[in-house]
Amino acid sequence: MSDSSKISCTGVDVFYGGRLSRDEIDRRNAASAEGKRFSEVAALKKTQNVVHAIKDANIDIEDNLVTAFIGPSGCGKSTFLRCLNRMNDTIDGCVVDGNLLLDGQDIYAADIDPVQVRARVGMVFQKPNPFPKSIYDNVAYGPKIHGLARSRADFDEIVESSLTRAGLWDEVKDRLDKPGTGLSGGQQQRLCIARAISTQPEVLLMDEPCSALDPIATETIETLIEELGRKYCIVIVTHSMQQANRVSQRTAYFHLGEIVEYGTTNDIFTNPKDERTNGYISGRFG
Repeated sequence: MSDSSKISCTGVDVFYGGRLSRDEIDRRNAASAEGKRFSEVAALKKTQNVVHAIKDANIDIEDNLVTAFIGPSGCGKSTFLRCLNRMNDTIDGCVVDGNLLLDGQDIYAADIDPVQVRARVGMVFQKPNPFPKSIYDNVAYGPKIHGLARSRADFDEIVESSLTRAGLWDEVKDRLDKPGTGLSGGQQQRLCIARAISTQPEVLLMDEPCSALDPIATETIETLIEELGRKYCIVIVTHSMQQANRVSQRTAYFHLGEIVEYGTTNDIFTNPKDERTNGYISGRFG
């Protein structure tokens, strides 16, 4: 990997559906320190109803590239994506184990504030979700709560810059005081992208950002993703293999909670090394 690598994930496991005892967590941490991976999943599931959602995920995600996560429904793509900015912290009973480094810093370390992690790692969701505020206040919200601007002029500059980068400024510059919820679906999603990049994140996560949009809006968002990929480290979850092929330079194929294969998008789609990847790409299942 190049020196510009942003995210490094080693041995990441995610468990859902129940609480691990303190003894189990300590035992797993001790095993990891000895160079062993926790493997007693069957016994854990049987006694505590815990589902092993992500299994020993290892991946480096580079800067200034678009990385796509593909795979069948329920294979762990979105679960793993949410690990990258600690969104899974909000899910009761979810435990994340392993090492997840952002610029060499473990974002799950005890002294790390998850709110600050989410400022550095922005998130755009499947369904556009603008706040019930004006277009201006939607974009200014993040910089305000993170103390990134002090004067009205500072906020004005951030709002214009973010909306411009999201390809929305020319369409809304004369109605910034209007509700963000009054925009079209595609415009709302671009507003959410502007909101996400207003805090100057290092990484931008997108969970199926075009699945609720019409083809014209999808094309606009895809063009925007390509442009933003030159400035940000972008990770996108998509069910559309065509979309992954169009917008990404790296692709990871997920299957039953595992990262089966990861490489350049061209290699994944034209010369997959694993038969499971080939089966999904060729449409035999999924």
